[in-house]
Amino acid sequence: MSTVIQASTEIDLEDAAVARKKSESSTDRELVARLVDQARAEGVELVGENGLLGRLTKLVLESALEGEITDHLGYDKHERAGSETGNSRNGTRSKTVITDVGPVEITVPRDRDGSFEPKIVRKRQRRLSGVDEMVISLAAKGLTTGEISAHLAEVYGAEVSKQTISTITDKVLDGMAEWQNRPLDAVYPVIFIDAIHVKLRDGQVANRPVYVAMAVTVDGERDILGLWAGDGGEGAKFWLHVLTEIKNRGVADALMVVCDGLKGLPQAIETVWPQAVVQTCVVHLLRASFRYAARQHWDAIAKALKPVYTAPTEAAALERFYEFAEVWGGKYPAIVKLWEDAWAEFVPFLNFDTEIRRVICSTNAIESVNARIRRAVKARGHFPNEQAALKCVYMAIMSLDPTGKGRKRWITRWKAALNAFAITFEGRLTPTTR
Repeated sequence: MSTVIQASTEIDLEDAAVARKKSESSTDRELVARLVDQARAEGVELVGENGLLGRLTKLVLESALEGEITDHLGYDKHERAGSETGNSRNGTRSKTVITDVGPVEITVPRDRDGSFEPKIVRKRQRRLSGVDEMVISLAAKGLTTGEISAHLAEVYGAEVSKQTISTITDKVLDGMAEWQNRPLDAVYPVIFIDAIHVKLRDGQVANRPVYVAMAVTVDGERDILGLWAGDGGEGAKFWLHVLTEIKNRGVADALMVVCDGLKGLPQAIETVWPQAVVQTCVVHLLRASFRYAARQHWDAIAKALKPVYTAPTEAAALERFYEFAEVWGGKYPAIVKLWEDAWAEFVPFLNFDTEIRRVICSTNAIESVNARIRRAVKARGHFPNEQAALKCVYMAIMSLDPTGKGRKRWITRWKAALNAFAITFEGRLTPTTR
């Protein structure tokens, strides 16, 4: 069976008989200890070419394949009964598979009539599943196909083409379609909506919006509701289409919808959920304000606007805004007009409990999601088509919280706010029908 056994796993029959009498866990530990000791004695590295892990992987795979062909033929290797079955072993062929520990060359047994279909390493399979998962994980973190190819070559010595990497990441498309059409909850306390712009190479490179809707559930968990690729500039008409689709997937009510100051968007939201409170995102307002100001004034403007959005009442906020306009209106009248135009959708949260204010406007909940998406999108530069852009964004949001710690933080942060929502919007968090 191979050099591996001779180099790293030579155990005599007496040792094997003793080992079988021991518990399985004890046997495993002793075997591992013996293999490691032998590897050290022989100067064999743990990883790398001809490393211990590679040899073990080769041993396991070849043993499994030998077991599979034995089951397929119905007799053990070298048994005379094989000549009477009508089919028999027909040598082996070499094959290199890419694994988590690097490329491993294995010998795959064959049968005479070609009916043997191995399961552990399928015909034409060149990568084990862990490698695919690694590629998808690297792509989700924003690495390009070229960077992933270079990483696999440098770290694992595996030559994987950019086309192969693209084929691997295409596997997420089926899951993305199912995720995009899944049923949603009947009610969400808050839905945040925003658009990220990506560059598509459609004849010429142009900016296209990808619409993102993120909700907070009644249990305080984050739920990305979906992704939609727009066909031009961000518009309220397309948002109406998106929100209608969300409603058709089961969302009968949204208590608050937080958005930017896009013209016509409040009307689109009210068309879908008439009772929803439309709240302009403070972070978007501040960001839009800075676009009209010189960079050296950003800190002063932010400091002057803070008393406006942290005021205890709408009247107090209006008074602080007049003070801001008096100081900065002459230099930056466009900022004053921006806030005046958005005022009706800016002030609703001032009527709510401070716990609601804190999570709605003091911490822009969708910004962490947007930051991850932007990082992944920026690494790619531009995309050949809409599907490639959506795939990139989807993988980025699917890798948001790999450890689960973010989920715990979200639930903790939203607990007090959800209690306030239950009081403020009495009866709406527990609908009688879905």
